[in-house]
Amino acid sequence: MAQNPVTKQQKVVIPNKHGERLVGVLHETGSKEIVILCHGFISNKSEGTFEYGNYWREAEDLRSVVEHFKAENRDIPAVVGHSKGGGVVLLYASKYHDIGAVVNISGRYNMEGGVKERLGEDYMEGLKKDGFIDVKNKSGTVLYRVTMESMMDRLNTNMHEACLQIDKNCRVLTVHGTKDEIIPVGDAIEFSKIIPNHELHTIEEANHGYSSHQTELATAVLRFIKSTLQENKDK
Repeated sequence: MAQNPVTKQQKVVIPNKHGERLVGVLHETGSKEIVILCHGFISNKSEGTFEYGNYWREAEDLRSVVEHFKAENRDIPAVVGHSKGGGVVLLYASKYHDIGAVVNISGRYNMEGGVKERLGEDYMEGLKKDGFIDVKNKSGTVLYRVTMESMMDRLNTNMHEACLQIDKNCRVLTVHGTKDEIIPVGDAIEFSKIIPNHELHTIEEANHGYSSHQTELATAVLRFIKSTLQENKDK
């Protein structure tokens, strides 16, 4: 990899296995190596309806992206995901063993966590009664709809069992802020207990979006990816 590569941005559109278009931005540096970054909760530009659960389906979307770039003869040393994307990259690594390094930034271990905080204490009664819950912002605009199907998909996603399937040769870095207001740092500690080849990096005082700790986050992730690239060269 070049030390100070000139970066060119270009829109990339990749079909998934459901005929929907996955839309991303490729930051092209001229290197054969490429790192795929999976965004967090509802931060997407792709087609298809947003689902509250859908973790495994999004892991399959990631598979489509990996296959696309491998077909273009690109090397993918690592995948990186933040928040929901962190869970997605871990699920991917549990099923497909073709990526040597995974970065989980503030991913969720306990899928029951955060549901009551976001949907209310009696969310299950509302789902049973109406079949859905509309989540709105402070002005009353509907942000997204949670259906019973998507809720059960989320609750039935077992991160513990999945992470036990991650290959011991796959290096995993988990980064988490100690003041994460969305997903508690305890989830990161649970990942560190069960993933075989795991490094835990906590960032003191950082919130879920790392709004005041962008430099620390970038430094931790880049250090890990650079060490992965060096390790690959030494093999």
